[in-house]
Amino acid sequence: MERGSGLLVHITSLPSPHGIGTFGSAARRFIRFLVSAKQKYWQILPLNPTGFADSPYQSFSAFALNPYFIDLNYLVKDGFLSPEEVRNLRGGNNASFVNYGKIYQQRFPILEKAYQRGYPMIKEKVDNFYRKHKFWLEDYAVFMMIKKLHNDVSWQEWPHDEKFRKKAVIEELKEAHKDLYQFYIFTQYLAYKQYASLRNYAKRKGIKIIGDIPIYVSADSADVWGHPSLFLLDKRRRPTEVAGVPPDYFAKDGQLWGNPLYNWERMKKDNYLWWRRRFDLMSKLYDLVRVDHFRAFDTYWAVKFGEKTARNGVWKKGPGSDFFIALEPQLKKIQIIAEDLGILTDSAKELKAEFNFPGIKLYQFGFDDYQNHLRGEYGEDYEKFKERLSNHYDDVREDTLNKLCNAYLPHNYEENCVAYLGAHDNDVMTSYLDEHPYLYDYMLDYLQIGRVEDILDTLIGSLMRSNADVVIFQIQDILHMGKESRMNVPGKPYGNWTFRFRKKDFSRPLAEHLAAMVTEAGR
Repeated sequence: MERGSGLLVHITSLPSPHGIGTFGSAARRFIRFLVSAKQKYWQILPLNPTGFADSPYQSFSAFALNPYFIDLNYLVKDGFLSPEEVRNLRGGNNASFVNYGKIYQQRFPILEKAYQRGYPMIKEKVDNFYRKHKFWLEDYAVFMMIKKLHNDVSWQEWPHDEKFRKKAVIEELKEAHKDLYQFYIFTQYLAYKQYASLRNYAKRKGIKIIGDIPIYVSADSADVWGHPSLFLLDKRRRPTEVAGVPPDYFAKDGQLWGNPLYNWERMKKDNYLWWRRRFDLMSKLYDLVRVDHFRAFDTYWAVKFGEKTARNGVWKKGPGSDFFIALEPQLKKIQIIAEDLGILTDSAKELKAEFNFPGIKLYQFGFDDYQNHLRGEYGEDYEKFKERLSNHYDDVREDTLNKLCNAYLPHNYEENCVAYLGAHDNDVMTSYLDEHPYLYDYMLDYLQIGRVEDILDTLIGSLMRSNADVVIFQIQDILHMGKESRMNVPGKPYGNWTFRFRKKDFSRPLAEHLAAMVTEAGR
């Protein structure tokens, strides 16, 4: 990875007059802002259509793009919509937060108008797009069509023949609801066309896009419905085991995610074709990609379907090296970033090292329950590591010495990593500091400063100067924004993923400030 810095801003958070960020002009303005701020990277969250609770990590498809990101003003230029139709569409009155309910009510009807006018004009281009992406697009369009016909209920509740994909029944539905079926293909054509233009713009400006690939897919998705043999399902196509993580010092019952687990034995038989196609597509969307929950490729936590918590799961062996060897042609085209947070087994560390994948460091974790992090990370080597550090830090308190052993603090970073203050699942730093006043003495001691009010800016500066090849910031932290700007609270079922920036937030003074930090840190 090229040494540099960047900003984490999801598409939904960009300014727009239509209630949610898009692939349109505001995204290009943001790229120009990144250039003026001397940034090299733009990190985004998954671009897939959102399902339950509007989470980009619970999608109806691992391959499709979210139709909300289609810029309506571009459709006016294409002649598919009138200026008046778009002007009257506000998508909610609050420019700082996404109103997903309002977006859902408004966006699809106007895209249907664009389809009625636009599809006859560009039918040949849409058909070519379909042929190129048929592997996933056929299943996605049929899945969304049937879902719409059944008032959006899960495919598990569909009539038997539709649930089990009886070919004759599916063909009859496609013919009877041809426009609805073609509508979903048409919107994917638009989304891919607009995103490709945006990515090419970023390339011309020298900005690399870091994408995000959730390791698991949603149970209610075209992927599970269309490829049931690739997942651990019973004869009724219900999951037999689901994903999660075991109890730890963050969650006493563990985390029960509920995603169906992969049938790795079956996937290996065709050399992981589904995954190879997935990464082929990712390489066309991104320059680098964060792979969520990397540990599961080594060992994963399997919980029996129907359990209320993740307590009673078991560790099972993942695909390991075979998987990444199969993906070597794809990995030549895109850089994987392994999300390796938490406690990794030795075998998971070896897997990451075998392919030289950069990992992730969260500065916030360096102060958060550091004793538990330490003992989990270093085990029996903890005392030896602490003794070695004492030779260099003999003038600080014992509790600060303990903290210095933590792998999440910048002085311990290896170059081959991507470092953050906190990412989309973490609290913004102003709120984190407000809620952890007992850490102030530790932070002041570590940072070698005397004033609490200087902590956040000093944290930012020390991260920028760290060994990490890449550092990524949330603009919320640079601007000292409050709790209302947090993107996601894990475990909170509703109200996440809503925060948006205003145009004024991407100001010239902010760009100059970031550029100065880049110059000072040699990034």
